[in-house]
Amino acid sequence: MPISDHLKAVRSKIGHDLLATTAVSISVFDDTGRILLGRDAETNLWTLPGGAIDPNEHPADAASRECFEETGLVVRPQRLLGVFGGPEFLIRYPNGDVTYYTVIAFEAVIVGGALMPDGDEIASLRFVDPQEWEQLPVSPSSRIISRQAFARDQVPYFTSASWRPES
Repeated sequence: MPISDHLKAVRSKIGHDLLATTAVSISVFDDTGRILLGRDAETNLWTLPGGAIDPNEHPADAASRECFEETGLVVRPQRLLGVFGGPEFLIRYPNGDVTYYTVIAFEAVIVGGALMPDGDEIASLRFVDPQEWEQLPVSPSSRIISRQAFARDQVPYFTSASWRPES
């Protein structure tokens, strides 16, 4: 799990304790409507490209950077899929780190590069159709986001508020 210098500095202070951060996710489709997934090198779960937003980085730039780093593809975010959070976005990493992600998800188009997993975070890459996606071990957070991506809803997704003040 490579992390930025910023997150390394934070982790040096808090250790493995819970860290809440903002991240991006990128949904990239091929010409036949299949979505790109990468097999995580540590967990073997299939995930969407993505990762933490660095300080002072625009979310769309983080999405483009993360996609390139993990897949070798140069992409242009073209649509906001939504903002995601909830218990599925609390990740316990094999090294003991606990991180909660609020994820800004984009759909992007490929504008260059060559499909190649980074070999560090992502062991392999493949485009999958909805039927194949159903059968794969997809991470819980990527399952939620990719379901929305496949829906191709033009209205950005968010979970409706359920919080109410105490009586």
